[in-house]
Amino acid sequence: MINLFQPQVGDAELAAVAEVFDSKWLGHGPRTKAFEAAFAERLGVAPEHVLFVNSGTAGLFLALEVLDLAEGDEVVIPSMSFLAAANAIVSTGATPVFCDVDPRTMNPTWEHIEAAVTPRTKAVVVLHYGGCPGDVVEIAERCRERGLALVEDSACSVDSRVDGRAAGSFGDLAMWSFDAAKVLVTGDGGMLYVRDAERAQRARRLAYHGLVQATGLAYAKVSHRWWELEVPEVGRRVIGNDLTAAIGLVQLGRLPEFTGRRKEIVALYDRELADVEGVRTPPPLPAGHESSHYFYWVQMDARIRDQVASDLLAADIYTTFRYAPLHKVPTYKSGADLPGTEQASGETLCLPIHPGLADADVLTVVAELRKAIETRTRDLAPAAG
Repeated sequence: MINLFQPQVGDAELAAVAEVFDSKWLGHGPRTKAFEAAFAERLGVAPEHVLFVNSGTAGLFLALEVLDLAEGDEVVIPSMSFLAAANAIVSTGATPVFCDVDPRTMNPTWEHIEAAVTPRTKAVVVLHYGGCPGDVVEIAERCRERGLALVEDSACSVDSRVDGRAAGSFGDLAMWSFDAAKVLVTGDGGMLYVRDAERAQRARRLAYHGLVQATGLAYAKVSHRWWELEVPEVGRRVIGNDLTAAIGLVQLGRLPEFTGRRKEIVALYDRELADVEGVRTPPPLPAGHESSHYFYWVQMDARIRDQVASDLLAADIYTTFRYAPLHKVPTYKSGADLPGTEQASGETLCLPIHPGLADADVLTVVAELRKAIETRTRDLAPAAG
C-alpha cells in the first residue's frame, strides 16, 4: 500500500527515548521545557508563551477556553476544518458559525469571514489548508481592527511562513499537531502558542488541573508544606511529557529534511500531472509564502471523484478527502449556504505525500490516477447513437 501519510522516525528518535529511560524521569520535565524553548525560538517568541500538550485537540480546547467565551457568543470558522476546532468552540458554550472558502485553495479570504461576522462574533478560527498560510496576514489585521480574537489552527503548517514569519504567529493563539500523520511527529502531542502573557500563564495552569504549582518537588523550594493544593480554577491534565518531547526535539531538527523532500514530491506531481486532462493541481503559492506541503490535492469532475478514489484504492494507493464540510454535520445545526465549500468537497482528492515516498512511488500514483481519470471520464461520455 502506498500510504497517504507515514511518519519518519528512526535511530535518532530511539536514542532520544533511551536517554529519557536512563534519566528515570518520563513525565513533564527538562526535555519538555527544551522542546518548548526550541519551538518558541523557531516562532520568534518567548518560551513562556509556548506550551507542549498531549494533542493538538487539547491545544484547541485550551485556546478557546482562555478566550472566556460564553453562551450566545459566536466564533467564525471555515466549514472545511477538522471537527476538533468546532468541538472546542461548542465546549465553551459558544456557537460555531461556518464560513466559505476559495474552492481552489480551500482557505478562506477575509471576505468569506466577514460575511459570517455578526455583532455576537467574538473570535475567528482559521486553518492553513494543507500547510498553505492563505490570507492570514490580512485576516489577522482585520480581526485586530474589529477586536476579534484570531486562533490559527496550524496543525498542517509547522514549517509554513509568510515573508519569513512563521504561520501561527500572526494571531492571538495558535495550535500545532504532532500526531503520527503530521509533518513533525511525536506519536501524539501538540503545541499551543498564546500571545497574551496572562492568558499564556492561565493556559499552562489549566493544562495541569488548574494547579498554581506544577509539581510538589518544585513547590518545595518555596513552601514548607508543598503538598498542599492551590487551585484557583478547575483544569484538566493535558500536558506533554519528556518521552514525546524527546522525539519532538529530534524531529524539529529534521524538519528542513522533511519539508524539503515534500517540496520535491510536490514538484514531481506538478510536472507529471500538468498534461492530464480533467485534473487540476494546487494553485501556486503567492510570493513570499512557504508551505509545509502537508497535503497534495487534485480536483476533477465531481461525478467521477469517488470512483477514482476507489480505483486507486484497488491499486493499493490510499487517498482521501480532507476535510469533510462541518456545516453538513447535524450536530452543529448549521444551515449555511457555502458554494465554494460544496464545490471543493465534491471535486477534491488528497494524494499520498510524505518523505518516505520514492520518486517511483509518486510515478506509480500518477500513472494509476491518469488511468482512472481516463477510464471514468470515458464512462461519462454518452454512447454514440
